[in-house]
Amino acid sequence: MPQASPPSLTIPLQSDPGSTDQDSGVFDELHGRTRPAGEPAAVISRPDPAAFAPHWRRFFGGLGPDGWHDLDRRASALRRHLRDNGVTYNVYADEAKLQRPWPLELFPLLLPDADWQRIEAGVLQRVRLLEAVMHDLYGERRLLKDGLIPAALVQGHPDYLRAMHGVPAVGGTYLHIAAFDLARDAHGDWWVVSQRTQAPSGLGYLLENRAAVSAQFADSFDSLRVRRLAASYRGFIEGLKAQAPGGADSHIALLTPGPYNETYFEQSYLARYLGVTLVEGNDLTVRGERLYLKTLHGLRPVHGLIKRVDDAYLDPLEMRPESQLGVPGLLQAVRAGTVLVANAPGAGLLESSALLGFLPALSRQVLGEPLRLPSLHTWWCGEPATLREVLPQLARCVIKPTYPWSTSRGTFGPGVGPLMSPEVLQSWADSIQRVPEEHTVQAFLAPSLMPTWTRPGDAGGLLPRPTMLRVFALSDGSGRWSVLPGGMTRLVSASAGLATMALGGSSADTWVLPGAAAPPQADPEHEAGPHADRSSLVAITPADTALVQRERLITSRAAEGLFWLGRYTERAENGARLAGIVLNALHGEEEPSPAVLMWLEQLAAFAGLVPPGTPSPLHDRAAFERALIQSLPDTEGTPGIGYTLRRLYQVAASLRERLSPEHWSFIKQARENWRRAGDPSQHGGEAASADAARALAQLSHTLAAVTGAQQDRMWRDDGWRLLTVGRQLERLLHLSDALSKGFYTNAVHDAAGYGVVLELFDSTISFHARHQRSRSIAALIEHVVLNQQNPRSLGGALQLLQDRLARLRQHDSQPLDLPPLHGPVADELPRLCEADAIGDFIHLQARLAQLMAAGARLSDEIGLRHFSHAGEEHTSLGA
Repeated sequence: MPQASPPSLTIPLQSDPGSTDQDSGVFDELHGRTRPAGEPAAVISRPDPAAFAPHWRRFFGGLGPDGWHDLDRRASALRRHLRDNGVTYNVYADEAKLQRPWPLELFPLLLPDADWQRIEAGVLQRVRLLEAVMHDLYGERRLLKDGLIPAALVQGHPDYLRAMHGVPAVGGTYLHIAAFDLARDAHGDWWVVSQRTQAPSGLGYLLENRAAVSAQFADSFDSLRVRRLAASYRGFIEGLKAQAPGGADSHIALLTPGPYNETYFEQSYLARYLGVTLVEGNDLTVRGERLYLKTLHGLRPVHGLIKRVDDAYLDPLEMRPESQLGVPGLLQAVRAGTVLVANAPGAGLLESSALLGFLPALSRQVLGEPLRLPSLHTWWCGEPATLREVLPQLARCVIKPTYPWSTSRGTFGPGVGPLMSPEVLQSWADSIQRVPEEHTVQAFLAPSLMPTWTRPGDAGGLLPRPTMLRVFALSDGSGRWSVLPGGMTRLVSASAGLATMALGGSSADTWVLPGAAAPPQADPEHEAGPHADRSSLVAITPADTALVQRERLITSRAAEGLFWLGRYTERAENGARLAGIVLNALHGEEEPSPAVLMWLEQLAAFAGLVPPGTPSPLHDRAAFERALIQSLPDTEGTPGIGYTLRRLYQVAASLRERLSPEHWSFIKQARENWRRAGDPSQHGGEAASADAARALAQLSHTLAAVTGAQQDRMWRDDGWRLLTVGRQLERLLHLSDALSKGFYTNAVHDAAGYGVVLELFDSTISFHARHQRSRSIAALIEHVVLNQQNPRSLGGALQLLQDRLARLRQHDSQPLDLPPLHGPVADELPRLCEADAIGDFIHLQARLAQLMAAGARLSDEIGLRHFSHAGEEHTSLGA
């Protein structure tokens, strides 16, 4: 019976770091040669293209007439593109800096056809091997019985799911996405450093890298005939649908841990690109062993799930009970064969670094052939003989955890031997001897160097940096695999010695160049351009007709987010307008009466623009103004403009897949500009008031752009209607309350107060165009209360609310509604203008109170019906 045996303990890839031996050098991608270890990676400020490898000469030959002098401009344009598109990588250390800009280098990594063919063939072989290993470990387990894999390595792994043993793969395939991290040695050969099979990341960032970098080198991209990516993504999603229980009409969703996950940007980007629904765990439910999506109008079946949540968190009923990221009962649905999960739960054990050491023997036994793409020499310390031999060589190795983090054993970060002091190495040796099975040792390889653009002093130059390549294999659903012709190149952090974004690494696009005989390829994104031959298009079928009539599903979470996106947008606009009005009234030409000051004080306090206990402007105008200005930034415990902008940003961040890049950019710009404005009160006096007024005016302009994006850049579905309902509901509540307080304090009878009403309703221009400088109460009530042609009036808000609610009612058996403004204006206006003996507008106040109560009630009913589904009858998981 064959037995597992570790590979020979020789480490030929990296000799003593101080040696200048050729084998200890690194491969220089730019020059296509080995750079000896003793040669420093210095900045090349005066590059000599004649010394470059042929493909790099062709790349730099397409720079145009400005050549090297134009690279600074391109680098700035690249950073601007990433900033404008909101491309981020989240870090957890500091909430204020949670979303870090995605680090992307200007130059791509160029892979000639000969290199790519070797990589592609090796990756395709490896993914076939890993799929076979998965079939065996969750099936017959012959590999364990024959000793080709140590049983302790599998059964002791926290990602080996016993609950999935004997469960056939839905659609016949366990793995649908696999990622492999590769490094190039001094001789130009590629080695596998690690593999990702649980929830591989990078497919979304890879797309964004391609869009950003190819735009900066469009001529070189075309002339080099870089292989395109779209067909691989299209084949992947079509393959998932073909294998899912629903067939070609399957509904596929992408499960994300949520907006605070480090790679949330790429998850939302990928979901939008693939056309799948981005969901969180609480968007899903299992009923009768089937997975459903909780949508705005009830439950909809989900047939396939691309998961970006680790297996341990997938199902709190069977895995970690405290998890809020997964779906109770999901594993039972998988066992029942009603939902395809990519990759299948339990695939995480293939990521163990220790497994790499056993793959050569597995390939010979399972596939009957040697590995075409070797792994870095790797040894599992759980075998005593291996442990004795590997301890003296730690200084030339990387120490990795055998298992991922688990509640029983924890984990540790990798340690790079050549970067450690003798004391640190001894500490590692002690740790390995205490729990040897939890440690895996891998030969250290100094990765190859690719050129990056840098600016030392005033002159730019090329700086070689160590790099690793992540490539992806995607299943097409028919048992075949394709390797995405490109990849996510990652540059190694100098301080950590590892290619990791969390520790300061960066990324680069990857261009695969075709062979000399390859024909020009069509752009799959533009195959049906304006001059395409339409004669070959197929006829429209009944199935196609049904397909084009399909509505986009809206999860209850997204619906709630859109509702509050509308409310926070309107609330921020109202707050900015009100703060500007108050500052202007305190310094305006019209001297405000005590009634107006009392009214503004009430409005500012209600809107959170001043903290409780602020002196009244009736007694200390300067102190009131100072308190208002000091409360404008996002300060702790103050529900003012800064807080509203933060909430607007957070809600929008959770809806990235539904927002256009412009829409998101405006929201981000509004918050960032407001934060950069700082605290205007630090200047004191009139300067503080002027600074605050400027910041408020800039905020109002940006928020107007946000509103425009919401009106012109969003699909008119029920989610958008809820956003509009949220805006109009917030407007109705705010303006009804402000007008009620204005009449209660009699401020509207004052010249300054009359003008403030028009400003609050953003109706000054339209009112004066109709009534010149009139101060008629009847004209005011008609214009800001009843006139439905005025979009800022209460009547206009009510009319829009009624229209949006009517469209939502098409799917509801019980309508949501608001009381209409009864009767025509000719009958209603005299009644609203009627005052009692002491001058109170009793009918107007009653109507305003009615609108505020109805608005609050409507908000509650929308939440109960569409977001929490409190009225629905719930069924147990087993029913």
